[in-house]
Amino acid sequence: MKHGFVKVAAASPELRVADPAYNAQKIIAVIKEQAKAGVEILVFPELSLCGYTCGDLLLQKTLLDGCLAALKEIASATEKLKMLVFVGLPVEAEGGRIYNCAAAIANGEVKGLVPKSNVPNYGEFYEARHFCPAPEEGAFVPLWGDEEAYYGNDIVFEQGEVCVACEICEDLWSPRSPSTELALTRANIIVNLSASNETVGKREYRKTLLSAQSGKCVCAYVYADAGVSESTTDLVFSGNHFIYENGKCLAEAKPFSKGICVAEIDVGFLQNERRKINTFHDQYGKDYCIKKADFLGDGDLTLRKISPTPFVPEEDLSERAELILNIQAHALARRLKTTHSKTAVIGVSGGLDSALALLVTARAFDLLKKDRTDILGYTMPCFGTTNETKNNSVQLMQAMGITSKTVNIAYTVNSHFKDIGHDPEKYNVVYENAQARYRTMVLMDVANETQGLVVGTGDLSELALGWCTFNGDHMSNYAVNCGVPKTLVKYLVRAEAKRLGGKTERVLESILGTEISPELLPPGKGGKIAQKTEDLIGKYEINDFYLYGFLRRGDDPPKALYLAERAFKGKYSREQLKTTLINFYKRFFSQQFKRNCVPDGVKVGSVCLSPRGDWRMPSDAEAALWLKEIENL
Repeated sequence: MKHGFVKVAAASPELRVADPAYNAQKIIAVIKEQAKAGVEILVFPELSLCGYTCGDLLLQKTLLDGCLAALKEIASATEKLKMLVFVGLPVEAEGGRIYNCAAAIANGEVKGLVPKSNVPNYGEFYEARHFCPAPEEGAFVPLWGDEEAYYGNDIVFEQGEVCVACEICEDLWSPRSPSTELALTRANIIVNLSASNETVGKREYRKTLLSAQSGKCVCAYVYADAGVSESTTDLVFSGNHFIYENGKCLAEAKPFSKGICVAEIDVGFLQNERRKINTFHDQYGKDYCIKKADFLGDGDLTLRKISPTPFVPEEDLSERAELILNIQAHALARRLKTTHSKTAVIGVSGGLDSALALLVTARAFDLLKKDRTDILGYTMPCFGTTNETKNNSVQLMQAMGITSKTVNIAYTVNSHFKDIGHDPEKYNVVYENAQARYRTMVLMDVANETQGLVVGTGDLSELALGWCTFNGDHMSNYAVNCGVPKTLVKYLVRAEAKRLGGKTERVLESILGTEISPELLPPGKGGKIAQKTEDLIGKYEINDFYLYGFLRRGDDPPKALYLAERAFKGKYSREQLKTTLINFYKRFFSQQFKRNCVPDGVKVGSVCLSPRGDWRMPSDAEAALWLKEIENL
C-alpha cells in the first residue's frame, strides 16, 4: 500500500463441483498470479472450494474433510506472500452444525472463519437444508493437527488503517446486513463471497445494492460471484464481479467474461470521509474480534486512472453542464425574487468568470420572465484593459440582449491616486486594487440607483487562492460562481456556447481563447495582455487538482504530489508540480480572511468554501505543518 491505496481483486477460476483438491490448485494458481501483480486482497466466490451447487453432498463428511485439506494447501501457498485471501467452504462445528463460511488466509495461516448470517431458503435457494446461520457468539473450530480457527461474524482483519471484514451473498440482500455494523465499528473494506445466479435484470439490481451499501457505509466493497463452471441443472452463474468505493463502481467484470476484476481502493479517502461525517461514528459499541495480518505491499498505482481535472465530469457532459447552470440560475432567481430586485447589475470584463455569471443571470431572468434589458452590464476599462477583452465584453452583452454600459474609470482612479498621494507610475498593490475597488463601487451604486442586485463573478479557485481584491471583486450581493472552480468555468462556458450557437458562440469562443488576467497592469507590446494570472499563481488546472484533493479527498502533501505526477505525466515536471503545491498551501492558508466574509453564494458541488457551512477555518491558521511535509519529500 502506498499513500493509502490498496490493490484488491475478485476472481472465479474454473471449478469442479465437489472436487476440493482440483479447485484448490486452480485457486492457488490465481493467488500466485495476482501476487505478482501486486494484489493485496483477493476474494473468491462463496463455497469456492467445493462449489455452491453441491446440494446434499454438503452434508457428507468426506466433502467436509476434503475442503479442510484443500484449505490447508491454500494456506501453505500464502506463507511468503503479502496478501489477504478469502475462500469459501462448508465448516462443521461442535454439535454437527455446518456453516457456510468464508476463510480469511494470510501469512500461511487461517486468520479466521466468517459464517453466513442470513441463510436463504426461498426461490431457487435451499441453504437451510444444509447450513445454520452464524451463531450470536463466536467460538473455535479445529482445523488440522493442533491448529484451530475462530469463527464468528464479528471479525475484522486489520493492518494499520486498513480494516477488512466479510459477509456472504444473501447478507448483502438482507435488510440487516452484517456489513453495516462491521463498517460502523471500524471496517473500511467489505468483501462478499457470493454465488448469485444470473437472471434477467438481476445484475442491475445487484449494482444498485452494492452502490448503496458502499455509499451509506462509507466503505469499499469487493464482490466476488460464482463463475460459469458452477452452472448446473436449472441455474446459470456468470461471474459478476464488482468493486465499489463509497458508492462509485471502480471496476466490474462483464457476465460470462471469466475475467478477474481488479481495482485500487483509496482507504485514505474513505477514512477522511468518515472523519467528516459525524453521523457515521460508532453507534453500536459492540466488541469485535480483531485479527492482525501482514498483507500490504508498497507497489505503485498501476490501474487507477487519476483525472487531471477532477472537477470536470468525464461523461454526461452536456447533461451535467445543464444541471450546474440550472442550479446557479435558480439560486439567483430566488434571490432576485426575494429582494424584489428590479435589475441585476454585473461587471462584464471580457473574461471567463464574468461571461459565466452573465450567462447564468440571463437564465435567471428567463426563469422569472423578466426582460433581459433589466440586466445592466458594465464594462469598465482602465489602465490594463486591452481592446480584445473590451470588444469581447461589449459583443457578449449585445449578443445576450442586455443593457450595455461602458464607464472608463481611468480618470477617476487617477484622481483617487492624487487624493491619497500615490504615484501612478508605481505599479504596486495600490495601483491594482484601486481599480478593482472602484469598479465594485460603481456596480454597487448603480444597483442602489436602479433598485437592483450586484451579481458576483468570482469563482471557487480564486477564493481558494485569495486571487481577488478584498472589498473589490471579492464583494457582491450574490455570488453565482463561488462554487465553480476555474477548470469547470471553462467547461460550462464552452457547453453554453455550443448550446446557444451563432454570434454568442463566436464571442464566447474568443473569450475562451483569451489569456486569463485581471488586467490591472498596462498591456505589453502590441497592446497584448502583460499580466498573466497563471504566471503568478501557477496553472489553474494544477491548483484545482490540489484543491479537490485537499478538501474533497483529504490528501496530504506527499499524496497530492504523488497523484499529481501521475495525472500530469509528460505535461508538467515534478519541480513545477512541487512549486505549485507549496504556493497552493501558502496562499490557501494566508487568504482565509477573505473567505471568512464573502457574500452569499450558491453551492454547486461537494467542494465549497462558504464560511457559513462547508469550510470553517481561523484566519490566522499556519501552513507550517503542511509545508514541512513538502520540504521533506
